[in-house]
Amino acid sequence: MKITSQMVKELRDKTNAGMMDCKKALGETEGDMEKAVDLLRQKGLAVAAKRADRATSEGVIEAYIHGGGKLGVMIEVGCETDFVAKTDDFRNFAKDIAMHVAAVNPVSISREEVPQELIDREKDIYTKQALDSGKPEQIVEKIVTGKIEKYLSEICLLEQKFVKDPDLTVQDKLNELIAKMGENISVKNIARFQIGA
Repeated sequence: MKITSQMVKELRDKTNAGMMDCKKALGETEGDMEKAVDLLRQKGLAVAAKRADRATSEGVIEAYIHGGGKLGVMIEVGCETDFVAKTDDFRNFAKDIAMHVAAVNPVSISREEVPQELIDREKDIYTKQALDSGKPEQIVEKIVTGKIEKYLSEICLLEQKFVKDPDLTVQDKLNELIAKMGENISVKNIARFQIGA
């Protein structure tokens, strides 16, 4: 199948990947747009994994104020070099994530940072609910495990559906940026302030 420049442009618009990467992905998937998107996302994951252990000592602190000054977010996003920290893509990512935090209010950045007592409390609630509804004990554990997984995906920033594109998680957006910038990028700190909360 002939890969047209229009197909490359469409894939580039969908993924923000480089033009040559898009052309190569379309070639490898014989023009199948959905498979090409998946392939580019997998490559983004591979790039992100390779760079994950590199230090992110540069970056930006971004602030987002919403609701007439009644809600505010500060976020620290790190990268490896000052050069990347000054790019529009990097700064726009930081702004988008600050806005996302304002909208969704995650408990933590990743599941490793969720306090164990919070998880234990939820487990107790889910276990009691399942037992009270008459579920057999051997099934209760599977139900609770599934509910805890869902709960963590809703309260951890990197696992949440991105507010501007619910087809992707925040981690997916981060992986896209890592692949595009070619260096490790991390969300280091988030703080959300709300009047009266």
